Amino acid sequence: MREECLALLGIKDQLTDMTALGAGYTNGGIHTAQWKAFMFKSGNRFIEENCVQAPKTTALLRGIPGMETAFFSILDPRQYITPHWGYYKGYMRYHLGVIIPDNNAEQKCWLRVNDNRAQNALKDKDQIAFGEKYHWHDGEGIVFDDNYLHDASNESDQVRVVLWLDLRRKMPFYASLFNRFVLWLAGRDKSVEKIRKKATVNA
Repeated sequence: MREECLALLGIKDQLTDMTALGAGYTNGGIHTAQWKAFMFKSGNRFIEENCVQAPKTTALLRGIPGMETAFFSILDPRQYITPHWGYYKGYMRYHLGVIIPDNNAEQKCWLRVNDNRAQNALKDKDQIAFGEKYHWHDGEGIVFDDNYLHDASNESDQVRVVLWLDLRRKMPFYASLFNRFVLWLAGRDKSVEKIRKKATVNA
């Protein structure tokens, strides 16, 4: 996976800006950072044109049940992703460190999450100051609920890459069926189809 990711960084200028993938949900704010994506799957559909460019990574991803979204999240040096909340409670998010500068020896690449319900209910982004920081490392992963207030940063002088997955949240049987139906409908929405088209990279 790391080797395929490094090869893709060789064409980083051709990769999709996160701004183009906001679908109207998170325009401005977090998408003002210099932040790119190489997308494998969106709306529960693989982007086959992209997958052929990273076949070993794709083979691993195809074996993951309940995965709705998958991409390399590529954050340029000295970039900050401002505090924000996710927009759908049917997911849990997973990040795997793929290329972490100096394996984060100086703790310059981090994710911070405030999971205090009372503080989140205030809808005050300044409450991020009370969040807990996670420092990425190569080959290590974290699962978190992006519906809690969170931010992230790459304070280093090198590119940081994590593999980003959105996984269906475990729920009681009937709630799980409803969640699958909602995600099935969303995957066929025109806005999601536009995202897949914008995310397609021609090597």
